[in-house]
Amino acid sequence: QVQLVESGGGWVQAGGSLRLSCAASGRTLRDYAMGWFRQAPGKEREFVAWIGRSGVVSNYAGSVKGRFTISRENAKDTVYLQMNSLKPEDTAIYYCTAAQNMVLSEREIDYWGQGTQVTVSS
Repeated sequence: QVQLVESGGGWVQAGGSLRLSCAASGRTLRDYAMGWFRQAPGKEREFVAWIGRSGVVSNYAGSVKGRFTISRENAKDTVYLQMNSLKPEDTAIYYCTAAQNMVLSEREIDYWGQGTQVTVSS
């Protein structure tokens, strides 16, 4: 069993930056691809970014590519999401995820964090 705990969310003005962290306990993150999903008010949850087990390969949603960077420190069992040039449409609850592969289907995700709120004002 893996427990994922996100932190780093908050309020920021458009154009600003935030860094989200996801700390794992219960089992090493080395065994999983790690990702971030988000859910905006009134919208379905959507994929944001994935990073492979070694940290070499990553994948991003088109809406965040070039602005967000996912990284991981396996020695600390922690995953990060650096968010730059934030826009009001990035406002959402951000969830940390763990899966065997970098999947797009939520049904294939093994673990979810509880989520952290990010609010971007215009």
